[in-house]
Amino acid sequence: MKPLSRHEAEIFRLATLRGSCSISELAERLGVSDETVRRHIRPLVDRGQVEKVHGGIVLPDRLREAPMERRMRENRAAKQGIAKAVSEMIDDGDTLMMDTGSTTAYVAVALSGKQGLHVVTNSTEIGRILARQGTNKVYLVGGEMGSDQLATFGPQAIEFVRRFNVRHAILSIGGINAENELLNFDLDEAEFSRAVIQQAGSVNIVADYTKFSRHALVKVCDVADIDTFITDRLPPEPFRGLLANKDTNLVIAG
Repeated sequence: MKPLSRHEAEIFRLATLRGSCSISELAERLGVSDETVRRHIRPLVDRGQVEKVHGGIVLPDRLREAPMERRMRENRAAKQGIAKAVSEMIDDGDTLMMDTGSTTAYVAVALSGKQGLHVVTNSTEIGRILARQGTNKVYLVGGEMGSDQLATFGPQAIEFVRRFNVRHAILSIGGINAENELLNFDLDEAEFSRAVIQQAGSVNIVADYTKFSRHALVKVCDVADIDTFITDRLPPEPFRGLLANKDTNLVIAG
């Protein structure tokens, strides 16, 4: 498959970030004409990476993540169980980095009884939850805020997290593919997670069982890059074997 051109890659990045874009805003962002944008959209449409609508493009449903409010309702009990298991791994006074996600939001709720935490997060919701405990220090990452996730992404966000070194990273994912790679739906979100992984002594992935049957678009990392995988059901055998082979801890929430 022919690689994406620079303009095609940027159009696709904006589509994954926003879900939809108009021709005019893409032209303004790229500094080109509307006709040039339309020309660069055609290969993306042909590949099924975007869909053409009147006046713009949208990301296909299969490549989009559900809104945060809906994700918070889905598999709530499973996510709360995972969150409780994570909270038992965290001590008062620990240093953490957390990304945005429904499961990590439940982790924040479970951690709200801890004291003296130092938390770096790009999620305004997680920041709000953990800042309520007056002994915690919350460092909210700057950057471009997505309208659905209420979280910040982009070069500024990555630059900010590189100022910190923490004991634990607690990260969510969107799916796991047939090659057992850990995936996310959004390019900026995946890049943020990869930056966080580099700054943490222990990398902890939280994912309920539905992630094993869900495909997402962008690779975050391999199993070898993580220390602990926390889920609510026994994973499929190939994934369990890979965890064991890479000395990655598996925690099944009770």
